[in-house]
Amino acid sequence: MVTLDEFKKKHSDKCRLIGLDLGSKRIGVSICDEKQLIATPFRTIVKTSSEKLIIELKEIIKENNIGGIIIGNPLNMDGSSGRSTQSIKDVSKNIEKSINIPVCLWDERLSTVGAFNLSSQLDVNVTKREKKIDENAAAFILQGAIDFLNN
Repeated sequence: MVTLDEFKKKHSDKCRLIGLDLGSKRIGVSICDEKQLIATPFRTIVKTSSEKLIIELKEIIKENNIGGIIIGNPLNMDGSSGRSTQSIKDVSKNIEKSINIPVCLWDERLSTVGAFNLSSQLDVNVTKREKKIDENAAAFILQGAIDFLNN
């Protein structure tokens, strides 16, 4: 796993990135454009096994010319690592071993809340918000990371 600063040095400015919001049952996926300006919700993967998750990620990476992966890191509000942080790190290491592109963790505190609030400001009904919350949270995570990379 690389830090975001190392990630910035390793990845090309002309490649698409995916953002992942890893949950125990659902994984939100987002993709940014080649100029790495805008993150867009892509889809939600229902996780049945780690192997199937890796297969689906490899498909997405191949079909969309992805050059790196940003994974949301669920830190506690005080910035410390919690129980879920270790789980995310373990899954991230598994993804990194199986997929040969840079993987980086990004602080995801409040990403789900932010995604939910943003969709409420856009006057999206609650049922649609809940259905798309994972991929919207992934876009929120990826947008934060690409904003950092571009500054």
